[in-house]
Amino acid sequence: MVSLVDDMTGDHPARPVLVLSNRADAGGLEKAKARGIPTAVVDHRPFGSDRPAFEDALNHVLDQARPDILCLAGFMRVLTEGFVTRWQGKMLNIHPSLLPKYKGLHTHQRAIDAGDAEAGCSVHEVTAELDGGQVLGQVRVPIAADDTADSLAAKVLVQEHRLYPLILRRFAEGVTTRIDLT
Repeated sequence: MVSLVDDMTGDHPARPVLVLSNRADAGGLEKAKARGIPTAVVDHRPFGSDRPAFEDALNHVLDQARPDILCLAGFMRVLTEGFVTRWQGKMLNIHPSLLPKYKGLHTHQRAIDAGDAEAGCSVHEVTAELDGGQVLGQVRVPIAADDTADSLAAKVLVQEHRLYPLILRRFAEGVTTRIDLT
């Protein structure tokens, strides 16, 4: 989130209007406040298994902020088809694998366990299929023989901070052709 908002200055075609989290203790909230960006929290826990009710609460907050684009970053909740459909074509996500490989969780360990030579990250449009939307950009990271899930995650995170701001800028300009960074 910080990489995204810090990039949205000068000639960038987008500006942050809200940082929204489902966790009141999310570190990004304080970082956003320090940058003068409005924040909100919609805790998912009181909604139990009623995901549509949780998403209605999210939509209420989002409707007040009127964003043109939603950028998911560390939002670890599976969204329903209804929510995704409402924001279709306006929602991006970053995922720590070279999609379509390793959708879901534990991506770094899964790449190591598979004996892959490389891992990486992908920015994609969000669809109702988990981690299944059009990939707009990727960065590949070599997997070293001594990498652990944690060391690989740290290497991939550096590349996430390069890739996501670039893809957001292009997306805000209407560019959805895929790019691969080296």
